[in-house]
Amino acid sequence: MSEKENKIRVGISIGDLNGIGIEVILKTFEDPRMMEFCTPVVFGATKTFSFQKKVFKLSTNFVGISDASEIVHGKMNVVNVIKDIPNVEFGKETKAAGDVALQSLKAAVAALKADEIDVLVTAPINKYNIQNEEFNFPGHTDYLATELEGDSLMFMISDTLRIGLLTDHVAVKDVAGAITPEVIERKIATVEKCLIEDFSIQKPKIAMLGINPHSGDNGVIGNEDDTVMKPTVKKLFEEGKMVFGPYAADSFFGSDSYKQFDAVIAAYHDQGLIPFKTLSFGKGVNYTAGLSKVRTSPDHGTAYGIAGKGEADQSSFIEAVFAAIKIFNNREDYKLLSANPLVKSDN
Repeated sequence: MSEKENKIRVGISIGDLNGIGIEVILKTFEDPRMMEFCTPVVFGATKTFSFQKKVFKLSTNFVGISDASEIVHGKMNVVNVIKDIPNVEFGKETKAAGDVALQSLKAAVAALKADEIDVLVTAPINKYNIQNEEFNFPGHTDYLATELEGDSLMFMISDTLRIGLLTDHVAVKDVAGAITPEVIERKIATVEKCLIEDFSIQKPKIAMLGINPHSGDNGVIGNEDDTVMKPTVKKLFEEGKMVFGPYAADSFFGSDSYKQFDAVIAAYHDQGLIPFKTLSFGKGVNYTAGLSKVRTSPDHGTAYGIAGKGEADQSSFIEAVFAAIKIFNNREDYKLLSANPLVKSDN
């Protein structure tokens, strides 16, 4: 097998047709040096890519193929999987764009499961217009949890910060009830395994953020931290896991306390994503930890407000591509290091 054919095959779903997904994909691979690190395989339609390439006056070279088995290494591949290609209406939330996003995602996931691609990078979807009988989920993470093996966890990562979520797309009023000792133990196990196998950290240190303000102030502001969080963290620590907390979330990031840990676990979505995006926006990546396959995504949404204007920044998408490659390689290295070196004797 040639060096080119050894390149990691990065599968890409195009997200919402009317957002900035295709723009950031084209901008990412306009730089031919990206082909030195991977072979991009985009699930969409060459007609749409040609149109947007012209709109944004880009020089990205790509080749159209009919199936992922026809991948051309050293090129950006566009697999034609969209049956009925609607017109692009930049900045508009349309059902047609949601249907295209789902067709692209389904084809990419099928290729991932069939080992036709090595990793998956997803461009942003609109969580409303993608909904139908086949997709009844609050986002990519929950959908992928049903398609791939493992226990999924939303894990926001950058060079300096990793934040996992105990609950992700859950209404704030339901957060406390959704956090149980079993959930905490399961999520900690997922994060610890991820840090060891995906990030090559031998003995990871994990911080837990409290559920309530000031972690409940000894029951003055809610008792969930005292009755659920603290006993579970204590139990895990006594079992040998380097888990600490719960810490008051309001001062944890401003005081740089997060720098003492390999990962931080937030109780709910905004508790984790607000500090993450404040500290890492444009350089952050949404990683679905705990699954049998690697999936990453940029840390932004469809950005309808700037769609079609040529203003989209591809930095986070590039980070998502490189994160997927790095995690894939780390997993392969871990498999080699943890494999039994002893050969069974026939004697």
